[in-house]
Amino acid sequence: MESYRKLTRSTTDRRIAGVCGGLAKYLNVDPTVIRIIFLIALICGCLGGIAYLIIWIAAPEDNMLHE
Repeated sequence: MESYRKLTRSTTDRRIAGVCGGLAKYLNVDPTVIRIIFLIALICGCLGGIAYLIIWIAAPEDNMLHE
C-alpha cells in the first residue's frame, strides 16, 4: 500500500484557522516560515490572502479525518 499525504488544517498548531500549521506539516517545514511567506505575500499585494481563504475553505481539519 502506497502512503500519501493529505493537506489538512492543523487543530494543534493554529493562530487563526490552522492553515499555516497544516501547510507546514504537509511541506515538512517550520510553521513560522509559512506564516512569514503568507504575510509577505499579503503585504506585497499578491494573492496571499486569497490563497489563505481558499485553503481555509477547501482543506478539512486534521481531526475530521480520523472520526
